[in-house]
Amino acid sequence: MIAIINGNIVQEHGILKDHALLIEQERIYDIVPQAKLASMRIDEVYNAYGGYITPGFIDMHSDHIEAMAAPRPSSIMDMELAVYEFEKECCTHGITTMFHSVSIWEGVGASPMRRPELVRQLADIIEKSHTQLHLIHHRFHMRFEIDNQKQFPLMLDYLRQKRVHLISFMDHTPGQGQYRNIEVYKSYVRNARSMSEEEVAEEVARRMNSDKLTLENMQTAARLAKAQGISIASHDDDTIEKLDVVQKFGATISEFPITLEVAREAKKRGMYTVVGAPNILLGGSHSGNMNAADAIAQDAADILCSDYYPASLLHAVFLMTKKGQRLEEMVNKVTIHPARATGIDRDYGSIEKGKKADLLIIRILPNELPAITEVFVDGMCIAQNHYRV
Repeated sequence: MIAIINGNIVQEHGILKDHALLIEQERIYDIVPQAKLASMRIDEVYNAYGGYITPGFIDMHSDHIEAMAAPRPSSIMDMELAVYEFEKECCTHGITTMFHSVSIWEGVGASPMRRPELVRQLADIIEKSHTQLHLIHHRFHMRFEIDNQKQFPLMLDYLRQKRVHLISFMDHTPGQGQYRNIEVYKSYVRNARSMSEEEVAEEVARRMNSDKLTLENMQTAARLAKAQGISIASHDDDTIEKLDVVQKFGATISEFPITLEVAREAKKRGMYTVVGAPNILLGGSHSGNMNAADAIAQDAADILCSDYYPASLLHAVFLMTKKGQRLEEMVNKVTIHPARATGIDRDYGSIEKGKKADLLIIRILPNELPAITEVFVDGMCIAQNHYRV
C-alpha cells in the first residue's frame, strides 16, 4: 500500500484537502482523511509538501516525436532510441499518456518522419510498447491529409490492423483552415525550403488544385474507426459549413478551430474543442488564428494539447489560473476531457477510487513556476525530481 500525503487532491469538481491518496498495485485504492492513516498499514509514503496531486496528463495531439527522430532533415535517428528518449521527456512534463500525432506526407517542408516507412517503424514501436518495458502509455494518433490520396489505402490498412487509437482528417491546402490567409502559407513554404517567388507560386497553385478525398472515402475510414471505438477528429475547422461536413462522417472532436465563432458552434453541437497550449504561452496563435486563452475564457475550449512543445501543458494550466480560471477546470482540460474524447475515461483521467493510478505531484517553486516532482504510472513511481538550492 502506497500513500501520498500532505497534498491538495485535484478532482474533477473540486480540490480535496487534508486527505491521503492510497494506491494498491495499479489502481487508486481509496482517498481517506489523513488522520486515518495512523490506524492503517502503509508500506511506502510520498510527501506532496503542500503541493497538488493531479491525474497524469493525457496529450492527445503532439508531433514532437518528429523532432526527436529527425532533429535535422538529413539526420534521422534510430526510431526506437527516439521513442525511448522521448518518453523520459514526457515524464518530466507530466504526460503519462501520449497520442503521437503522426502524418504520412512527403510535401514541401515535411519532416522526414512523415515518410511511410518511418511512420510504420513508429507504429511498430507503439504496438510493442503495450507488452514490453516502457514508462508511459503510447498511442497512435493518425493524422491524414485529405489531398494525400496516394496513401489512403495505407491508412485503411492501419485501421484494419487495429494499430490506430485516434484519427483526424486534415486539410492544409492554402486558402482555408490554418492557411486561409495564403500569405501565411507562402511564408511557411519560403521558410521550409529556399524557393524563388515563382516556385512558391507554383507550389501554392499545385496544392490548391490537388485532388482530395471524397466524403465517401472519409466515411469509409470513419466506419472502420467507429467499429473499433476509435474517436474521429477534424482539424482546423474554419466555417460552420465545415462542421456540417465533418459531422457527416462522425467527427466528435474539433482540433484547433480557426475562429471563436466556429469553436463555440462546435461545442454547442457536442463536439470536443481542442486548442494548443503553446498558443497560451505565446499569447496567441503563431498562424494568426484564434487565441486559445480567449477561447478558454469564453468556455469554448475543452482540451489543451501540447502540439509541438510538451512542456506547454503544465505551464499553460497554471498560467491560466493567474488569469482567473479555476485550477480544477484547467486540469480537467489535460486529463478527464481528453480521456473522454478518446474513450479511455473508464480507467484514466481523474482521481477516483478504482481508476488506474496515473498521478502527478506538482509543487510551486519559489520562482512561482510549477514543477512536477513525482510521476506515477499504473501505481508505480517512474520519475522524481528533487530541486535543490
